[in-house]
Amino acid sequence: MASVGTYLNFSNNTEEVFNFYKTVFGGEFTGNGIMRFGDMPPQEGAPELSEEDKNLVMHVGLSILGGHNLMGSDAPASMGFNVNIGNNSYICLTTDTKAEADQLFAALSEGGQVEMPLAEMFWGSYFGSCVDKYGIKWMFDCPIQG
Repeated sequence: MASVGTYLNFSNNTEEVFNFYKTVFGGEFTGNGIMRFGDMPPQEGAPELSEEDKNLVMHVGLSILGGHNLMGSDAPASMGFNVNIGNNSYICLTTDTKAEADQLFAALSEGGQVEMPLAEMFWGSYFGSCVDKYGIKWMFDCPIQG
């Protein structure tokens, strides 16, 4: 089912932040709980992760008020990220179909910047991100049926 959520990036303290949000809103982390960078299969051409980076949060989700999905990830400088307040949030669109993701991605990225082209990812989603011409960051996630 299509939905909209908010995705937040932090500088190596996502687990602390989301454990705090869990005390505020209650509930349990969604999906497989906290996924870590060390859970990711090796990526061709990518440097090996340090032990510290392997323990960082790759993804976590928590349903908050009204079923809104709040999600987050660490964005370490060692991986080329430069997190500042104001550049650390995305609107995440979860679509029902790849065609819907493609259409929305094309429209929102026109005149803006593609950060990551839409592609099938190892975690079972068709995923990509862009910044629209007004500077708003968007993520697209379409679970692959299979």
